[in-house]
Amino acid sequence: MSIPVFLCKNLNRLFPLPRHPFNLQNEGKLSYAQWQYQMGRRTIEFYLKATSEKKMFEGKTVLDVGCGAAGKTLYYASRGARKVCGIDTVEHYREEAMELAREKKLEDRFEFIVGDASKMPFEDDFFDTIIMNDAMEHVARPGDVLSECRRVLKPGGRLYINFPPYYHPFGAHLSDAVGIPWVHVLFSEKTLIQVYRELVRDLPDGEKRVSLRIGRDQEGREYFAYINGMTIGRFEQLVNQTPMNVCYYRIVPLRNVFGLFSRSRILREYFTKMVVCIMEKGEN
Repeated sequence: MSIPVFLCKNLNRLFPLPRHPFNLQNEGKLSYAQWQYQMGRRTIEFYLKATSEKKMFEGKTVLDVGCGAAGKTLYYASRGARKVCGIDTVEHYREEAMELAREKKLEDRFEFIVGDASKMPFEDDFFDTIIMNDAMEHVARPGDVLSECRRVLKPGGRLYINFPPYYHPFGAHLSDAVGIPWVHVLFSEKTLIQVYRELVRDLPDGEKRVSLRIGRDQEGREYFAYINGMTIGRFEQLVNQTPMNVCYYRIVPLRNVFGLFSRSRILREYFTKMVVCIMEKGEN
């Protein structure tokens, strides 16, 4: 065991893990989809300073990009949407999503699509509302995803985005096993890959977690394929390149006391809880 791996694993013992759906599912408390459904309101709470659930969902055709097991997607359906579609690259989430749809009696208004959000199988001008909740930091080609969202939105339709930036305390998205804040700042990716593998190795879903988080590049090197390193600065550049109108933009600090840090191009990356953006497609 290398010294960095030893240090990381031992430091991790000092920090409790945040509440995480993968662990709740292993403990038999909630499935991933059920947890998402319970958290449905929280996935849109940052938009409600600028709009309402009624305006977002009632009678609308809705797309949830990066839906996971689609619990949040089904919550959107329960708010009066006419039709909701969830799209995700992870195929095994479909069965769990459909089970919850049947349980909530929403299967007639719900569709789960296994696919890439940068190449979506929908016609132009199809959706009234698109939501990207905690998805912008995961997609492999974020610029292409924004272009696709614009294509499939109806004129006047809105795209709702919120995500924690990469240098958020848990921006490494390893908090199902690693509780150290800013761990990806303290340790190299190579170290974290080894630590994560060892921490989840004996879990019943350990192999699934590893396959979800870790991939290989063209040269065969392992890397965290689950995240794209999306910073606030990079996101703002993408928004400026996307021909849509920004209706609302907010940087939510970790705590109110850190609000002044949002004025610093460097410090805001480390002390922001959520980036929130609402964009509207103009009339053709």
